[in-house]
Amino acid sequence: MEKCLFTYNPQSGKGKIVKNENLIVKMLNEKYEVNVVRSEYAGHIGEIILEQGENFDLIVVAGGDGTLNEAINSIARLNKKVKLGYIPTGTVNDVAHSLKIPKNIKKAVNIILNGQEFQHDIFKMNDHYGIYVCCSGLFTESSYATNQNNKKKLGKLAYGLYGVKKIFTSKSINLSLKYQGGKFKGNFAIMLIINSHSVAGFKINPKAILNDGLVDVVLIKSKKEKINFSAVLRVAKLFLFGIPKKSSKNVTVLHLDRFEVETSTGTIINLDGERIGDGSFSFETIKEGVNILIPK
Repeated sequence: MEKCLFTYNPQSGKGKIVKNENLIVKMLNEKYEVNVVRSEYAGHIGEIILEQGENFDLIVVAGGDGTLNEAINSIARLNKKVKLGYIPTGTVNDVAHSLKIPKNIKKAVNIILNGQEFQHDIFKMNDHYGIYVCCSGLFTESSYATNQNNKKKLGKLAYGLYGVKKIFTSKSINLSLKYQGGKFKGNFAIMLIINSHSVAGFKINPKAILNDGLVDVVLIKSKKEKINFSAVLRVAKLFLFGIPKKSSKNVTVLHLDRFEVETSTGTIINLDGERIGDGSFSFETIKEGVNILIPK
């Protein structure tokens, strides 16, 4: 019988996984010998997977997008390519929405048992790995800076309220983006690098191909150091109506597999909803870097 590591964040989803742990293990036992490890602190899931992951055929992770990123960061470093099963229990669950993995626990486990394998692209930003978004600028602090209690009470609305507050104090990011064949430089309200159908719960890129080895890069100009109102409107339009098909005067749209970003040391970078550092970085996609189970 194949072996399964089931690891999860007990705080995610208001403790929903803790209450359903026995059910999940019982279902997984139909096909796998299951070992359960609960996360005890931030970063623990990543440590567990790095230490034990190669001993298993399947790794099942339950949590939000941040927990999934923690898992991806370690799975990408394993010498063995294991299958990944995902039970989404976070506030937004962008990756799950893109892959049509339901939030219902029983249905999500059924997909792990009876779904199909999908070779999903991942990417590397300096020494960090991600699966669906890397960004900086307006609204991008919301995912990690929003109060945890507000997220539990208000869900996605909590992110929106935090983002609206930050509009009036946000400054543009000054950066240059270099890639084979071109370079962009200037002040931007937002830099968005995505390989996902949705970001922050907004379906902004429904036609994204998640295993083509490319990411979509969107840069929205801001004329001044302090983000001007027209730039705010362009960012809002991006989230409400999606990524435009081609570049315009104030919005640059690129499809790239690797590039370099040079920016000031204080420019905060958000990777899969988590703050992972600041300043300049190199970026490359890893085509079909993770094998994740999705609905047939």
